Amino acid sequence: MTYFENINRIQYEGANSTNPLAFKFYNPEEKINGKTMEELLRFGVAYWHTLTADGSDPFGNATMIRPWNKFQGMDLAKARVEASFEFFEKINAPFFCFHDFDIAPEGTTLSETYKNLDQIVAMIKEYMSTSKTKLLWNTANAFTHPRFVHGAATSCNADVYAYAAAKVKKGLEIGKELGADNYVFWGGREGYETLLNTDMKLELDNLGRFFHMAVDYAKEIEFTGQFLIEPKPKEPTTHQYDFDVATGLAFLQKYDLQDDFKFNIEANHATLAGHTFEHELRVARINGMLGSVDANQGNPLLGWDTDEFPTDLYTTTLAMYEILKNGGLGKGGLNFDAKVRRGSFEPEDLFYSHIAGMDSFAIGLKVAQKLIDDNVLESLISERYQSYTEGIGLDIVEGNTDLHKLEAYALQLGEIKNKSGREERLKSIINQYLINVSSGVLV
Repeated sequence: MTYFENINRIQYEGANSTNPLAFKFYNPEEKINGKTMEELLRFGVAYWHTLTADGSDPFGNATMIRPWNKFQGMDLAKARVEASFEFFEKINAPFFCFHDFDIAPEGTTLSETYKNLDQIVAMIKEYMSTSKTKLLWNTANAFTHPRFVHGAATSCNADVYAYAAAKVKKGLEIGKELGADNYVFWGGREGYETLLNTDMKLELDNLGRFFHMAVDYAKEIEFTGQFLIEPKPKEPTTHQYDFDVATGLAFLQKYDLQDDFKFNIEANHATLAGHTFEHELRVARINGMLGSVDANQGNPLLGWDTDEFPTDLYTTTLAMYEILKNGGLGKGGLNFDAKVRRGSFEPEDLFYSHIAGMDSFAIGLKVAQKLIDDNVLESLISERYQSYTEGIGLDIVEGNTDLHKLEAYALQLGEIKNKSGREERLKSIINQYLINVSSGVLV
């Protein structure tokens, strides 16, 4: 069965194309610094937003028109697999991602849930055998069902803890079966609503124990995917333990997990934490912890996770700058954890949205690489911190001083003169590169 019968494979047609179903800037085969765009960007499709989202929100019912919605239960799950691989092929996606309940319905018992998953995983594996699209990462949904009302690995109920562990065990087995490059932990309910009824130390200790058990089991079954933690500060819980990269890093270091995990950083989660996307990427990068990215953006007029497709070129440029300075994403990728707007309910909108996101990151990639090639930001940063390359500054950096020496140096200083940070100049330079590179003009 064909689910997107009016859509052909999306092709690159260039910036002057007026075809809405064509890439304008994303050319998978174009090489940037020796690697193709496809190799550098490693785009992934989010199964949940693309195949299962129905457009409902707290104030309205479902709006999405989907050809597979005429089915139910396992028949619906199978139809979604068929539709997904048709979509992957037509959008030319190298990767996809899913939660366990995205691909198969939960049964009345855990054993029945396992049977449903096994049947759909076998079907996905068969489709993958003839498809270029691979599994970027999978994960377990341990937040939707009412049993997780108090959390999963941080639940006050040991039975829930055990149930969550069983789901992760199964998820790791599925990841190995399908050759996943990563496994993600998103602690949607791992946090608290009020400290008045919370044993924070016990919850955090239990979470650390949970992750160690996952690491041990991955070694046992020889699952070689990278483990990723996805930070988020709030929503659904008031305060989540993986608030941002810095908080997550402190947690990993405390529980001696820093060698086994990296971060999957979502743009919209960064803004909810009061950070920019590039800030979270930078914190992960300079600590050697940048693993993968959930590519989306939030609405600055709203205070929640809107998961919009990324179209802000300034942000995609600064994000790709961090990713390129990181040497790429390794096993990670750019997964579009983004959903079409509730009013964009026709099947074709799934293609328009992914094209927009892929083109936006392609522009960001080209501009970021040009900024690096021209040493634009690094030269200005080096100039700004020049005082640490000689004299007392060099002594500070090399650890050859103390408070006595610094005081003696400060006492003989005259007037201290600072230099401008040139923030506005830097932003104007980036604007210039954006315009010139995206229009094909050499800078």
